[in-house]
Amino acid sequence: MSELFDATLNTDDAPMSREDLTAAMADCDVLVPTVTDRIDAELIAGAGDRLRLIANFGAGTEHIDLSAAAARGIKVTNTPGVFTDDTADIAMAGIIGVPRRIREGTGLVRRGDWTGWAPSGMLGRKLGGKVLGIVGMGRIGQAVAHRARAFGLEVAYTNRRPLPGAVESMLSARFVADLDTLVAEADILTLHCPLTDETRGMMDARRFALMKPGASIINTARGELIDQEAMIDALHSGHLVGAGLDVYPDEPRVDRRLLDHPNVMTLPHIGSATAEGREASGEKVIANIRFWADGHRPPDQVLTALVGR
Repeated sequence: MSELFDATLNTDDAPMSREDLTAAMADCDVLVPTVTDRIDAELIAGAGDRLRLIANFGAGTEHIDLSAAAARGIKVTNTPGVFTDDTADIAMAGIIGVPRRIREGTGLVRRGDWTGWAPSGMLGRKLGGKVLGIVGMGRIGQAVAHRARAFGLEVAYTNRRPLPGAVESMLSARFVADLDTLVAEADILTLHCPLTDETRGMMDARRFALMKPGASIINTARGELIDQEAMIDALHSGHLVGAGLDVYPDEPRVDRRLLDHPNVMTLPHIGSATAEGREASGEKVIANIRFWADGHRPPDQVLTALVGR
């Protein structure tokens, strides 16, 4: 970016403060935020007249007020597709690791408390034949379904609309129209839907009660999809056997009760954390800026009219 543009860079991993964002947006043509930069209506309203493109580094755009940007004539782009496999791999780590109590077993060995193999020691649950419920069957959901087949999981999914029959056949996946039905049926539930007003807190106490005793939940999408108190209650009662979490509602804070639970895998939002994925995302950002600067429609422009659909 520095070779192509007159770029001012945040050269470390610390998120920019609101004051820094305000100052940056007052005097730039293009802003390149990440998921930790909350670009709300107030910041957009105070932006300078030069700002005409927000080229987001990452696929999710819920941290940007798209309607406010559109009202100011500011285009928004993202970087879809580059983190699909990386995030699906992390989801599979939870899908495998929670039923097999990987976090608990690792802790046992590291503390020096393991006393050796025993017939009933560290008994988990096998994957083959279990129902994997996928909430959201976009790129990442489909990549998870593809991986799940190799482990003998039965894949059921819910989505805004069914996949084409040929794709369902390829993935050996069946459509479940109602989220409650899927939740009640799944042995392992994994979330891969965007955060919207409709999906915020969708996994609440009522839906956790619908889950099978001994089921588990995996979340690599957004922490706000889950009512955290309801999940913790389900975990502590034993109704949920465990959880695999890469995202949280108040990052980087993680509730102590989740950290203390022996079968909750707590990862530091690393679904997209591969060198290859981050480089590919940066290349998409640059491509979007170059298309825009040349007077063309950026290839990854986010359409405000699609928000919430």
